[in-house]
Amino acid sequence: MIDVYTWPTPNGHKVHIMLEECGLPYVVHAVDIGAGDQFKPEFLAISPNNKMPAIVDSEGPDGKPISLFESGAILLYLAGKTGRFLPTDVRGKYLALQWLMFQMGSVGPMFGQAHHFRGYARDNLEYAVNRYTNEARRLYGVMDRRLAEAPYFAGEYGIADMAIFPWTRSYERQGVDIAQFPNVQRWFDTVNARPAVQRALQVLADRRKPVAHLDEKAREMLFGATQYARR
Repeated sequence: MIDVYTWPTPNGHKVHIMLEECGLPYVVHAVDIGAGDQFKPEFLAISPNNKMPAIVDSEGPDGKPISLFESGAILLYLAGKTGRFLPTDVRGKYLALQWLMFQMGSVGPMFGQAHHFRGYARDNLEYAVNRYTNEARRLYGVMDRRLAEAPYFAGEYGIADMAIFPWTRSYERQGVDIAQFPNVQRWFDTVNARPAVQRALQVLADRRKPVAHLDEKAREMLFGATQYARR
């Protein structure tokens, strides 16, 4: 059994999708990042960077429990555990890994900053809004060119698509008109229609609060000094 410590965010959804696609049994433990659950000692014991998601697999590779944090590492672990959604040939494997790293190094950080400065920041910082909106649009262009060559990022559907897809669900919040990127639109619609993806997106969906509904405690937990306290 896999215990998943998560919240309905793009990084959380990556792991939900992989678990559903593989049909692995799992138990969800909500880590309410607006309430500060990510700073609790019991969560830090498995995720020292106080970020979710994290997992504990009671049946690790040596038959003993193993805990993992960082969503990309979790995807790779689950791919290795099941033998699914990551090519086994060397060329295919590294094709998939480069697009997974593209998500972790570019899509996630840049789209996250676009979300923050366009939707969460109380001060309208024009420079930051323009910088991250323009970078988001540039990255959509990179994705569109790749998806003109292949139906999925690594040729066949796999962990790279699972990693990137949740971040593209909020394209409007990133200042992006997805219709300008027809290959991304086609890929998005295809992935979004998968039954496992639809099931995954329902995990803790009722707990997600719109930006406008964040109270002062949630803002402090997400963006205030608590985030930077040494632990």
